[in-house]
Amino acid sequence: MTSPGAAGSIRLDKLLWYLRFARSRSIAQAMVTAGHIRLDGRRMTRASAAVHAGATLVLPVGERIEVIRLLSLPARRGPAPEAQACYVRLDPAGTS
Repeated sequence: MTSPGAAGSIRLDKLLWYLRFARSRSIAQAMVTAGHIRLDGRRMTRASAAVHAGATLVLPVGERIEVIRLLSLPARRGPAPEAQACYVRLDPAGTS
């Protein structure tokens, strides 16, 4: 069985849904097309943009901004601990 990680990339909207930053894939698509997501410093507006392991994402979570670095690509939308193992949270610049 091959996973999305074996292919080397995954769609941005699917990634946000798999990592549980969006409750549905359509919400993830709306977040991206509205320009709320940054991938490696670039504002993304295409939900089909390819994301690779090692990428840095900046995204809104509730009323705060999360900065994460992908360690690996998820194979599915699994339980929260499985999703959280795929990334590490980074401190946004200028906060303590």
